[in-house]
Amino acid sequence: MKSIKHFEEFLRLGVAKKQSPDKSRSAFLVKEAEKSHRSLLEMVQKLGVGDLHVDNYVKEGHDILMSFVRAKMLIDGYSASGWGGHEAEVSYLRNLGFSENEVQFADQLRFFRNGILYYGTELDAGYALKVLDFIKEMIPKLRNILESKRS
Repeated sequence: MKSIKHFEEFLRLGVAKKQSPDKSRSAFLVKEAEKSHRSLLEMVQKLGVGDLHVDNYVKEGHDILMSFVRAKMLIDGYSASGWGGHEAEVSYLRNLGFSENEVQFADQLRFFRNGILYYGTELDAGYALKVLDFIKEMIPKLRNILESKRS
């Protein structure tokens, strides 16, 4: 998998755009992401991590992570849409100070989520555990970034 472009390249291409900050939409995304995260944790606790639930955990983990990123982008006055929009959102993690390893894993997660939805990609419980660990690390960092901007 090749390295994802930098966010500034997505801006140059018009995939990402500067806009007015949208704090209310951002707050809504955070609220929904928090609710989805609690739901995911409850599912894992009740159902465990077996091959039957891998697709749901990967898709939900991706969506939760990206909701937090979109929320921060909206606060900062950015949006991304169209072909490459999800890649632009992942690349924004660099702008937030995340490591290259974190950005690359988030991009891999994006790639596999798309594979599940559109190409019949099958993953195993081992990958779901990696995703759950990644989400467990990333969400507190993203919460802190969002909180520091709101104050």
